[in-house]
Amino acid sequence: MSASIKCGNILLVSNRFRALKHRNFQLFFAGQLVSLIGTWMQSTAQLWLVYKMTNSPALLGIFGFASQIPILFLASVGGYVGDRYNRHKGVIWTQTAAMILAFMLAALTLLGVVRVWEIILIAFLAGIVNAFDVPIRQAFLVQMVGKEDLPNAIALNSSIFNAARVVGPGIAGFAIGWFGEGWCFFLNGVSFLAVIIALLMMRLDKFEPRTSKGSPLQNFVQGFRFAMSDRPMRSALLLVSLMSMFGLQYSVFMPIFARDILHGGPRMLGLLMLCAGVGAVNGALHFAAWTNYKSLVEWIAGSATACALGLIFFSQSRVFWLSALTLVAVGFSATSQLAATNTLVQDRVPDELRGRIMAVYATMFMGVQPLGALIAGGVAKRIGAPYALTAFGTVCLLGSLFFVFRVAMRLGDTKAATDPQAGLGR
Repeated sequence: MSASIKCGNILLVSNRFRALKHRNFQLFFAGQLVSLIGTWMQSTAQLWLVYKMTNSPALLGIFGFASQIPILFLASVGGYVGDRYNRHKGVIWTQTAAMILAFMLAALTLLGVVRVWEIILIAFLAGIVNAFDVPIRQAFLVQMVGKEDLPNAIALNSSIFNAARVVGPGIAGFAIGWFGEGWCFFLNGVSFLAVIIALLMMRLDKFEPRTSKGSPLQNFVQGFRFAMSDRPMRSALLLVSLMSMFGLQYSVFMPIFARDILHGGPRMLGLLMLCAGVGAVNGALHFAAWTNYKSLVEWIAGSATACALGLIFFSQSRVFWLSALTLVAVGFSATSQLAATNTLVQDRVPDELRGRIMAVYATMFMGVQPLGALIAGGVAKRIGAPYALTAFGTVCLLGSLFFVFRVAMRLGDTKAATDPQAGLGR
C-alpha cells in the first residue's frame, strides 16, 4: 500500500512539472522567477511611495489607471506583432525596455528628486511595454513546450508569477523600512538581466511568421469575433473581465488597509501581499497537477464565487490574522480562475489566431483594470476603502452566481468545455 501511495505521489509531482522537461521552458522558468520577484518588489514600493507622498486613495487609483490603461488600447497591436514577427525577439525587447524604466525610476528615487507625476509617468510607460509583452509572451509559450504540455506550462507560468508575489512584497516591505524605496526599484532593474540572459540562451526552431491581412485593429476584431462566437470562451472571458475590473482591485487598497485599517506599516503591507501570494502559488500548483481538463467551466465558476466571498470578508475584517488567512483564500481562488480561463482559451484557439486571441484575453483581463482602479480610488475616497471593497466583492459575487446558474449549469456536458467539436456549439 505504501509503495503504491509513494508511486502515486511521484506521478503527481511529475505531472505537476511536466512542462519543465523542455530545456527552453526550464530557462524561461528560472529567469522569469527572478525577474518577477523584482517586479513585485517594485510594484509594492511604488504603491507605498505614492501613498506616503500623497495620503490620497484617489491618487492610488490614478497610479493604477496609468500603469494599466495602455494594455486596453495597445494589446491589439501586441497580438498583431506576436502573430507576424519573431516572438522570441519580441520578448527580449520588451524585457529590455522594462529594465531601462526600472533603472530610471531607481535613479530618480535614490537621488531624492522623484515626484509623484514622474512615478505615474514611468508606470504609464511600463504599461505600454506590458501591452506588447503580455500577448507576445503568452503566445510564445507554445513555441517552448508544444501544444500537449501547454496547459501545464500556463499553470507553471502562473505559479512563478505568484511565487514572486510571495517573495517580492515580503522583501520590499523590509527593504523599504531599512533602505528605502529606491533600492527596490534598482534591484528590479538588475533582476531583468536573469530573464534576458535566459532568453538569449534558448535554442528554438526557425520562426516562420504567418502573413495576415489588415491592420492591428482589424486583426484584433477578428480575434474578438472568434472569442465571442465560442460560448465557453465568451462566458469565461466576460467573467474574468468582471473579476479583473472589480475583484482584483483589492491590491490598490492594500496600503490603506495596512496603515489605516490594521494600523501597521510597510512590513505589514508586505505581509498582506505575501499572504495573497501564498494562496496564489498554491492555486497555480494545484491547477498545474491537473491532467484532465474536462471540468474547467465548473472550476472557473467555483473559484470565482469563492474569490468574491473572500473579498467581502476581508473588507470587513479588522484583525490581522483573519485578514491574512482570508487573503490566502482570495489568492488561491483568483489564480485558479485565471489559470483555468487561460487554459480554456488557449486550448480552443487555432494556432494562426493565437496571438490575436491572447491579445483579446489580455485586454479583457488586464485592459479593464485601469477603469477599475479609477473607480476604486474615487469610491474609496467617498465611502472609505472597506465599504468600497465590500461593494466590489458583491458585484463579483453576483456575476459569479450568474455564471454558475446561467452558464456552468447549462453547459452540462463538461467534456464540451475543452472540445470545440463537442455539442456546445459556437
